[in-house]
Amino acid sequence: MRAENPSRHGAGPSVGIAGAGLLGRLLAWRLAHAGWRVAVFDPAESAEPVFRSQAGDPYVPTAAGFTAAGMLSPLAELDNAAPGEAALGWRSIALWRRIAAALPQAPLFRAEGSLMLAHRADLGAAQRVLERLRAATATPEWQRLSPPEGVQALDLPTLRTLEPAIQGPALAWLLPGEAQVDTVAMMAALHADAPGVDWHWRAPVLALQAGARGGALQLADGRLLAFDRVIDVRGVGAKPDLPVRGVRGEVAWLHCPGHGLTRPTRLLHPRHRVYLVPRPGDVLIVGASEIETEDRSPASLRSVVELLAAAHSVVPALAEARILRLDVNLRPALPDNNPRIDHEGALLRINGLFRHGWLLAPALAEKALRDNGWLGSEFTMNCVADSA
Repeated sequence: MRAENPSRHGAGPSVGIAGAGLLGRLLAWRLAHAGWRVAVFDPAESAEPVFRSQAGDPYVPTAAGFTAAGMLSPLAELDNAAPGEAALGWRSIALWRRIAAALPQAPLFRAEGSLMLAHRADLGAAQRVLERLRAATATPEWQRLSPPEGVQALDLPTLRTLEPAIQGPALAWLLPGEAQVDTVAMMAALHADAPGVDWHWRAPVLALQAGARGGALQLADGRLLAFDRVIDVRGVGAKPDLPVRGVRGEVAWLHCPGHGLTRPTRLLHPRHRVYLVPRPGDVLIVGASEIETEDRSPASLRSVVELLAAAHSVVPALAEARILRLDVNLRPALPDNNPRIDHEGALLRINGLFRHGWLLAPALAEKALRDNGWLGSEFTMNCVADSA
C-alpha cells in the first residue's frame, strides 16, 4: 500500500502524532512553533472534553489529561514514584510556568505550595507516608535534582492563617514549591495556540511504522499516512504495541461559592489519599480513587461517598456544595508504573505516565526531543523568554 502524506503547513519536517491527549497537544504545540508540519490523530469526537457523567451512548472516551486535577507535586508523589522520576517534576514546574506565560489564553498556573493533612486518628498512616518521603528525599537521585526544602510541619494557628477554610484535620504539613495548573484550560490553550496543526478527530491509529526514510501511521479506516517522523502518545490506546494497562480513576467536580481553599490539599487516610484542588469559578476537584481495572463505566457509589465525605471533613463549607459532574478515566501505566521513552529511528514513543502525567509531561517531552536530536536542547526558549 502506498502511503499518503497529509501534511500541508510549515516548511520543516513533517510529523504525525498518534494521540491528542496532554503529551500529544504539548508536542504538537512545541513542534508547530518550531516550524514543523504537524498532523495529530485521535479517536475522540472533538478537541473538547466529554465528562463521563455527561456523556451519551456509545461513550467515546476523551483524554485522561482532562480528568486529572493538575497537581504538580514532586514531593507528594514520592509516595508513588521513584525519586529520580519525581524529581523531574521540578523541571516540569519551571516549564509549565513558561508555557502558561506564552499561551494567549493564559491558563491558570500557580506555585504556592500544597498541603498534606491528617485527622488525629490517622496519625499512624500519615507517619508511614512521611517516613517514605523522608527516605526518598535522602537519596542521591532526589538531592541532585531538587531544591533543599522538604516537607514542613505546620501548627494549627499557622494552618488557619494559610488556609482558613480548613477546619477539621488536626495535623498538617506544607510542601513548598509545589504547583498546580488548570488542566482543562491548559489542554484547550495548547490546542488553540498550535499554528498550522492539522487535527484529525474520529481517527484512531492502529499502528505506527518506522523505516529508513521516515515513518507512517496506520489508521483504522485503512489509510497509511507517511511522515518524516511519527510519535506514539496514545496512552492506554497503545496496546498491543506496549504492555500498557489502564488504571481507573474517579473525580467529582463541586461548585461551592466562597469555599476559600487556595492550595492543592491531600488528606492522608489509611486507605487512600483524597485530594482537593481549587479551580477558578468557585470550583473544587475532589479525587483519589486508583482501581486496577479498565472499566470506563460511570463513577461508583462507594467512590463518590468516600471522596465527598473525606472532602467535607477537611472543608466543612462543602456541605452546601453542588455536584457539577462526575468523571472517570484510565491512567496509562506500564508494569513497573514508571514512564518510558522509546526512540527507534523516525519513531518516538512516550507512555506509562500513570499518576504523573501533568507532573512529568513537559520534562519528558523535553528529554525525548533533546535526546533524539529533533529539536536540540531548547524546549521552550523559542516561544518564551526564560523567567529566571
